[in-house]
Amino acid sequence: MSEPRFKRVLLKLSGEALMGDAGYGIDPVIVQDLAVQIRTAREAGVELAIVVGGGNIFRGVAGSAKGMDRAQADYIGMLATVMNALAIQDVLEKAGVFTRVMSAIEMQSVAEPYIRRRAIRHLEKGRVVIFAAGTGNPYFTTDTTAALRALEIGADCIMKATRVDGVYTADPRIDPEAVRFDELTYMDVLRLELKVMDSTAITLAMDNNLPIIVFNIETDGNIVRALAGEHVGTIVRGGN
Repeated sequence: MSEPRFKRVLLKLSGEALMGDAGYGIDPVIVQDLAVQIRTAREAGVELAIVVGGGNIFRGVAGSAKGMDRAQADYIGMLATVMNALAIQDVLEKAGVFTRVMSAIEMQSVAEPYIRRRAIRHLEKGRVVIFAAGTGNPYFTTDTTAALRALEIGADCIMKATRVDGVYTADPRIDPEAVRFDELTYMDVLRLELKVMDSTAITLAMDNNLPIIVFNIETDGNIVRALAGEHVGTIVRGGN
């Protein structure tokens, strides 16, 4: 890998991106490739943190839509993110990448409690930090968690891994006429109601001028290419 463009990065992994075409759980091929790319990034000196979703196991919004109490459903969803974080940790450790899982909901038998200064220290020591359990509060998505944690640790950008190669006018898997954007401003995303991240996350990023790179995790090498400064997917940032 060439000289990295970013020193510290927050990688947002959705549960849906992790499951691939399996429909549920985690696709081993995707996480194995993820581990290889993260190891390459670490060897190049990039400090990397991960926020992982839980939609491949349980989605709080879906549970709420079926009659479950929303707060209770969100807590279940947070626990699903912990399961994903532990699975990713296992794959990374087997690939030779030192990691720490930090949970916003205390469960000290399996993860450290989230403490900002400790997380930064782990990054400085070369460990990949996996943030689990969202913010620890219902009604907040893991997109918002990604923006919040990225700002707390002083990340240079958010890299959001999806199953499409950027941001489109519509879902390209459904609408063949959908057009991909190379670059967007935060206001474009809000005005056009594009499905990049939820509005709270976008607003938080906009208020703090935090760039967001949206790319396809299923394309081999995309993480490394984006970190090296190549144009991958769609970038969301402030206007000129």
